[in-house]
Amino acid sequence: MQSMIFDAHLDLSMNAMEWNRDLTKSVQAIRDREKGLTDKPDRERGTVSLPEMRKGRVGLCVATQIARYVGLDNPLPGWHSQEQAWAQTQGQLAWYQTMVKRGEMKQITNADELSDHLKLWETAEDTSSLPVGFILSLEGADSFYELACVEKAWAYGLRAIGPAHYGPGVYAYGTDSTGGLGTKGRALLKEMDRLGFILDATHLCDESFSEAMDLYTGPVWASHHNSRALVPHNRQFSDEQFSLLIQRGAVIGTAFDAWMLIPGWERGKSTPENTGVSLEHVANHIDHICQLAGNSQHAAIGSDLDGAFGTEQSPGDLGTIAGLQKVPDILRQRGYKSNDIDNIMYKNWIRFLLDAWK
Repeated sequence: MQSMIFDAHLDLSMNAMEWNRDLTKSVQAIRDREKGLTDKPDRERGTVSLPEMRKGRVGLCVATQIARYVGLDNPLPGWHSQEQAWAQTQGQLAWYQTMVKRGEMKQITNADELSDHLKLWETAEDTSSLPVGFILSLEGADSFYELACVEKAWAYGLRAIGPAHYGPGVYAYGTDSTGGLGTKGRALLKEMDRLGFILDATHLCDESFSEAMDLYTGPVWASHHNSRALVPHNRQFSDEQFSLLIQRGAVIGTAFDAWMLIPGWERGKSTPENTGVSLEHVANHIDHICQLAGNSQHAAIGSDLDGAFGTEQSPGDLGTIAGLQKVPDILRQRGYKSNDIDNIMYKNWIRFLLDAWK
């Protein structure tokens, strides 16, 4: 039987609502419907759908809401008010809730639900009709137009928050920007702490990361983050940052976006074919975390597949999300034992959540 997989970062609702992909269809059907479309660089190249997740035994994931607010001086794409950003996340929530009603997905919000769902998937011979479990996460907190939104989000099942995404945010500074949390960011962390949220350190710039680690007392993870030692860029974390996360008991999911896997990737020029980027490079980042930690208890999968990229910017030997099943063999060939592979593929996330939700 194939290994079960827990993928800690999938932008499913973004693909459904902004890319207009019917994720209940096969990956091939989605690609076929996109033939001739050129509005986004990954058209006809998607890798994720719910049937494909079942095929690959990806029975659990962290699924996101995401909507950035951009001010007049911010050139990034996004919404022109926080209220608009909030409305966008609520549309995404409605899609998840509809998938739950249809039996396509199952929202996981506590330890009992997690344990029940885990038993369902671990014992199933045929996963083709099982609901895909998801823990809801918010990537970038800009959509919280008032602090009361944090408690509203907890009530509808949000369980993890990354305060920033790309650029300057309302509550923190993210990738390709510089700055601390400020008054609003500190208030957000205090409210998250009170309610019991998981802090997702992914995308925090160095200054905001340092402040957040000092201030936040609750559980912390890095859902999709690679190594700056292997690929120099502010989007990655340094060994010192990873060591601090490991000391906090964090689990770190390796991202599969090619430019974060190998140095020197040039968007629009580099391809999986001319660079040779592969799942071996994913294993390099996983192994780096294991070597830093001295064990296999902090490395995991956080692919970010279809996070505004497709096969044009993925490991060349992946194909679709079902290709995650190739990772255990790669790790085995590197000398990883079965229990360590199980930790990396899903058990580390499970252990983390059961501990966080005691």
